Amino acid sequence: MSAAPPVDWPEAGWPAVPQRYRGVWVRTLLEAPGQRDDRSFVRWLQASVWHADLRVPPAARPSAASPPLVEASLERALRLAGQQGFCGVTEVRPQAGSEVCTWHRRSDFQPARDGADAGWMVFDTPDCLIETGVHAPYLEVWQRLPDSVGRCIVLAGLDSLGHDNQERVLVAGRYLMRVRPRRLAWPNNLQAGQSLAEVLARYPEIAGELLDFEISFGVLNAGRWTIEQSTLPGLEARSLPCSLQRESLQHARVIGEATGHRWQILEWSGTESSV
Repeated sequence: MSAAPPVDWPEAGWPAVPQRYRGVWVRTLLEAPGQRDDRSFVRWLQASVWHADLRVPPAARPSAASPPLVEASLERALRLAGQQGFCGVTEVRPQAGSEVCTWHRRSDFQPARDGADAGWMVFDTPDCLIETGVHAPYLEVWQRLPDSVGRCIVLAGLDSLGHDNQERVLVAGRYLMRVRPRRLAWPNNLQAGQSLAEVLARYPEIAGELLDFEISFGVLNAGRWTIEQSTLPGLEARSLPCSLQRESLQHARVIGEATGHRWQILEWSGTESSV
């Protein structure tokens, strides 16, 4: 059984991506003018429509020479501001004998970017994907985790009135990502193209609120979610009680989470009523 979002959901009827794109992809290489990165932690979880993406560069974590206890708070904030991550819906369309993948972001750790996030996609093998930029010169190599295929679940958090609160839980195979956007709106005078680090440097007094945006990635197994990496470093390596319980065709509960609010099922593949 597979659930679809209700007809009044904004993404209802959004075309599903081809099966070959679904799962968790690990970026093994980024090449761009003046840049080569094979060290950042990057995970892209792709369900049939929704995606979540987390990117943590080595510089976002303290070095041995600068332990957290002695690091200045603004220095730490600027370091964390170098992280990236987003969540939204994915569009794949054929073009010029190839395929273009566009990631339509619904929430973003960084300020909104100029232009679309789109790449030319070529499968080197079924589990190796080469992406080159449509609007910028870059190349990324992605490898799919073998235990990330099969089960796909996407849940949307609901507030007390039953409205979308923009929180998301995404599951692909044995992996789970949680997305909780910041509650604080961007400053009114935010300039196009500014980075989060630039915003924090200008408004250090609200650094904590601007950084309070969770994107966490980990393994869900036997009722425990072990977080491997997160935009909130204090969550890393924690093993939290977590299970997903389907209550109806449209609603589910996330057991073990602190909020206790209801969740709208955007996708639930398979016949399991709980995971």
